[in-house]
Amino acid sequence: MSELKIIAGNGNRPLAESIARNIGINLSSCEVRRFSDGEVFVQINENIRGADLFIVQSTNPPAENLLELMIMAEAARRASAARITAVIPYFGYARADRKDRPRVAITAKLIANLIAKAGVNRVLTMDLHASQIQGFFDIPHDHLYSSRVFNDYLANIRLQDLMVVSPDVGSIKMARAFAKTVQADLAIIDKRRPAPNKSEVVNVIGDVKDRNIIIRDDMVDTAGSICRAAEALEQNGAKDIYACCTHGVLSGDSINKINDSSIKEMIISDSIDVGEKKLSGKFKILSCANLFGEAIMRISGEKSVSSLFNDLPI
Repeated sequence: MSELKIIAGNGNRPLAESIARNIGINLSSCEVRRFSDGEVFVQINENIRGADLFIVQSTNPPAENLLELMIMAEAARRASAARITAVIPYFGYARADRKDRPRVAITAKLIANLIAKAGVNRVLTMDLHASQIQGFFDIPHDHLYSSRVFNDYLANIRLQDLMVVSPDVGSIKMARAFAKTVQADLAIIDKRRPAPNKSEVVNVIGDVKDRNIIIRDDMVDTAGSICRAAEALEQNGAKDIYACCTHGVLSGDSINKINDSSIKEMIISDSIDVGEKKLSGKFKILSCANLFGEAIMRISGEKSVSSLFNDLPI
């Protein structure tokens, strides 16, 4: 068995360090810096010849995070790593996963091709924006589900008259799987998206009056959709409203929107490093380090990863 080693870029180093601690090893030394003009420079500062190497890097903005991942993979390939696995807790550029209008790029497929071309042999992700993106990779791909991270915490809130809400049609499978776990009813927000990052709630499908709500989604970006959903649910008679989103992109004025909304608690994972953002007490961050650590150990030991899949969104 090849020696397991982990390196990390600047995309989410705190998570990479937590994953390494869960496994019981130290991060391997890897220098990732910028030239004065902004170009990325990478040097792996220890021997990785023949190693089973895992590169932990989320590809959220800025775009340099994606460049860092590819350049680290290139450096590892030239350093003769036996296998290179890209661990991508948050896979960015995933929202364009099909040609739904004329003359648009399918960026999810483009990024999958670039990662493979850079020398990556395997990919490990969590809660892709669309499940079909797994098929965009021409290399082995393991897809984790954040139910292992969130479900116990959400179940321990112990809400009476609970209803799980999907904020749009795309999140129905995820919301339905969680609703089944906590034995709750399911409601759906019917929304329209007139422009990117803009949405309008058209209807609430389901009776939410006098019900406690958990909104379940894969990501929160500008927070417009989830705040409008919470507003519509409140207008329809809902009581306490919790929101649970795997990836906290939290761009623009999203934090203020959530703070000013009727959402009682906003629960996210640490798949994206939000350390520099000033989050209020309304936010709860749960770590996915243990989930990724266990998956990495199973991949390195050539064991099944499917045992980590509970509450599959089917």
